Amino acid sequence: MQELENIVTDAEHAFQAVKTLPELDQVKARFLGKQGVLSELRKGLAKVSAEERPILGAKFNTLKTELESLLERRKNDIKTQVLQERLDNEKIDVTLPGRKQSLGGLHPVTRTLNRVTDLFSTMGFSVESGPEIEDDYYNFTSLNQPEDHPARSMHDTFYLEGEQHLLRTHTSPIQIRYMEQNEPPIRIVAPGRVYRVDSDATHSPMFHQIEGLWIDDRATFADLKGTVREFLRRFFENDDLEVRFRPSYFPFTEPSAEIDMTFKDGWLEIGGCGMVHPKVLRNVNIDTERFQGFAFGMGLDRLAMLRYGVTDLRLFFENDLRFLSQFSD
Repeated sequence: MQELENIVTDAEHAFQAVKTLPELDQVKARFLGKQGVLSELRKGLAKVSAEERPILGAKFNTLKTELESLLERRKNDIKTQVLQERLDNEKIDVTLPGRKQSLGGLHPVTRTLNRVTDLFSTMGFSVESGPEIEDDYYNFTSLNQPEDHPARSMHDTFYLEGEQHLLRTHTSPIQIRYMEQNEPPIRIVAPGRVYRVDSDATHSPMFHQIEGLWIDDRATFADLKGTVREFLRRFFENDDLEVRFRPSYFPFTEPSAEIDMTFKDGWLEIGGCGMVHPKVLRNVNIDTERFQGFAFGMGLDRLAMLRYGVTDLRLFFENDLRFLSQFSD
């Protein structure tokens, strides 16, 4: 039974020689399997005397325990080595900045719309909306522009089949619809998309507009001037901003004026305004002997361009993230 003296040494060398757990299982079978070295040697116990058999049996049990201990130790060593290799290969460089998910932001025109409506809300105006597809009456006729009126040519636009409906050319129809359903006093602003056949660096076939309407028994042109001037000074955060009103013509207001404000070394047109034409009020059954009022309109896109220093209106609608990301929080 001399082999019992060398089996532990042979097994230890064999265990240390393998590098992976599958290889270790193969070596384990060689020493501790049913057909392994230890099992074959144990069969020899039947050939020894009855006196030696218990002694050799005890040695076999001791050797088996020792081999199992060597096997478990080598298994743990291999697992530790594999884990360390993974840690070395998959380690994270904590000095690098984290990868965060990029977030979107409000479009600059939407930012401008929110700012404008917030300012008018503090001045007592409510915000109203209406359909973008209008019929001829609300878009033109009710606003003192009958079918043959020359002012319609300024609003050349997109008609639907039959030319009875069109994409609205201004948000004035919202005012008409509101006055039909509500009695004075009225103080509203009407923002939204409008459409005209026009396209260049400062014009777009689709653009955004906001109009205001104030109707009561004592509204005057002085109130109109004060309202517009106060809004522009708050919007541009400039208490010294100069605003002037040039005589002009609109079919739905009388008298009418263009709104200009100081910009760089001169004047810049920013919108139009005037006292609501009596015929428009009569079209919505408002007594012109008791009530009067004023209306004004401005381009939200133009306000956004001026506030953010954008020189080409088309940049707002090209959806270039390099441009739009400048306005994200």
